[in-house]
Amino acid sequence: MAPAEPDGPGDVHCRLDELLAAHDMTLTRLSEIVGVSVVNLSVLKNDRARAIRFSTLQAVCEALDCEIGELLVLRRA
Repeated sequence: MAPAEPDGPGDVHCRLDELLAAHDMTLTRLSEIVGVSVVNLSVLKNDRARAIRFSTLQAVCEALDCEIGELLVLRRA
């Protein structure tokens, strides 16, 4: 079974910017904490990611003390 294609760009929105601001943390600092490159986190932050590893998702949520649903939200038309 092939993965479902999104209806359009931006259907899933990453709230990384908002969570970083709430924790007074930079993307560089988050990168250091979770062990993921700034470039990869930037792709996620700018809603350009096509996939994310569960281990990365877990590490980001732990570092920002949030739930997955607080980090990734579904935009509805």
